[in-house]
Amino acid sequence: PRRRRRGEGESIAETRSLRVSDVRVFAFAHVSDLRSRRRAKAKEEEAQGTMLPTHRGARGATTAIPRAKGSGNGTTTTPSASNYLRRVFRPRQMDIEYSVWLMMQLCTSPKTAYRHATYHKQTKNQWARDDPAFVAVCCGLQAAAACAFYAAFGTSSAIKLFTTVFWAVGVDFLAVGAVLATAGWTLANRKLKASSPSHAVEQRVEWLYAFDVHCNAFFPLFVLLYVVQYFLCPILLSQTFLGTLLSCLLYAAATCYYFYITFLGYNALPFLQGTETFLLPLVVAVISLPFLVLAGFNPTQKVMGLYFR
Repeated sequence: PRRRRRGEGESIAETRSLRVSDVRVFAFAHVSDLRSRRRAKAKEEEAQGTMLPTHRGARGATTAIPRAKGSGNGTTTTPSASNYLRRVFRPRQMDIEYSVWLMMQLCTSPKTAYRHATYHKQTKNQWARDDPAFVAVCCGLQAAAACAFYAAFGTSSAIKLFTTVFWAVGVDFLAVGAVLATAGWTLANRKLKASSPSHAVEQRVEWLYAFDVHCNAFFPLFVLLYVVQYFLCPILLSQTFLGTLLSCLLYAAATCYYFYITFLGYNALPFLQGTETFLLPLVVAVISLPFLVLAGFNPTQKVMGLYFR
């Protein structure tokens, strides 16, 4: 019996040692695969001219140094517009799943969504996203919503359908967003930058980050004014006080949410001060709301009349 138990104990020990060795081999293979992928990605980015040559860290891991615009005077990295636009035509390089998660966070917990801007700054030395997936998803949703509204209120004309989609995506989202992003970018860099010591690194708001802030703020507005409004149109378009009241409340809520998320976006930058300036439109919207309701102004009727005259 003792010999049998000793043999069983040795077999169990051998089995455990084999399992541990298998785990070590799998872990080593996994780490090697990750390192090879990082090296391949670094070589690809280096070939595109966006990264400097790679260097080997303390543990042998290969990393890449971002090529910063104006790196000689210590400025932060500026995202390359050509690389950003190039990724638009490469859907495999877009992280759609992360963009959908970010959209959900913007509707439920916008502060959590902006924490990732800090992580992005720490990992890639830029505040703006280098992935156009969020913009692409927003454009697709805008186009789908425009088609739905046209099916409900438009006429059977392919040209008018194309015009409606173009105005919804190209004008309402991209063009107006570019104007608002430029206004916020100019205001932040010229008026809201905190004074820093002479030896400190100069930091500026990237224009692409300002456009990211607009895109983040636009999605909850899209949910309210394109999704909720679509299903409430029978009530909102009625010639009643209730329709006027609900329409004004809906547009006021969308406006307040848009500028609140805009404020959170600029407030997340540690080198800005006085970002409460972006909350001023909320005060204007709240003050003007009762006057618009008493005047019988119905924003839904005005917007539908503008699009589908």
